[in-house]
Amino acid sequence: VVNIGAGLQQKKQRVLLIDLDPQACLTKSLGLKPYELKKTVYHLLVGKASLKEVMVNRKGLFVVPSNIGLSGVDLELVSQVARESKLKKALGNLDDFDYILIDCAPSLSLLTLNALVAVEEVLIPLQTEYLALNGIEQLTRTIATIKEELNPSLRISGVFGTRHQSREVFAKEALKNAKEAFPDVVFQNVIRENVALKEAPSYGKTIFEYKPKSRGAEDYRKLCEELLRRGI
Repeated sequence: VVNIGAGLQQKKQRVLLIDLDPQACLTKSLGLKPYELKKTVYHLLVGKASLKEVMVNRKGLFVVPSNIGLSGVDLELVSQVARESKLKKALGNLDDFDYILIDCAPSLSLLTLNALVAVEEVLIPLQTEYLALNGIEQLTRTIATIKEELNPSLRISGVFGTRHQSREVFAKEALKNAKEAFPDVVFQNVIRENVALKEAPSYGKTIFEYKPKSRGAEDYRKLCEELLRRGI
């Protein structure tokens, strides 16, 4: 999410990133310190702050950060009316941005449900290995249910390979299987395994800031170009 957001910003797009994961990986990856934040996405969800109050401008890339305080929000919201629509209501109309990207934890919680109700499109990063394909099957069933019950406009608009090892037989097979399962939405460009991509978050930098000439930066640049061409 960090590198797609930064790549789109390089293409002159106005981007807002929302960290909806209590582990705050997106927040940390952008060099923000979760424990020093006075206002986070938690305060937005429970109605204690507005979007303007929690949003951070990081070199023109706007961020709604997170920290461990978000971990208890499920219990706070579970008894509330329309608990799955809190994020959508809090965001309101966001005409100031071309793209709003929400980073979710890899589990179906009330937080993830809020994200899926708030958005129209889902981008799925697929690590090209066997178990990840199983995860996608489960996710698509969940999305279908949410589409039917809560958000009729929800759709999967993109699936792209990550941590791709082009020399591994199963990596190629995983991409092939993904294209068969999602014939119209699998991206041609993949994100190859790259050391720089692993290192960049520890420095609080996007791949374009850390090593702009690396293979990782090249792959994300091409992915963002394809995303824009597809009109997503």
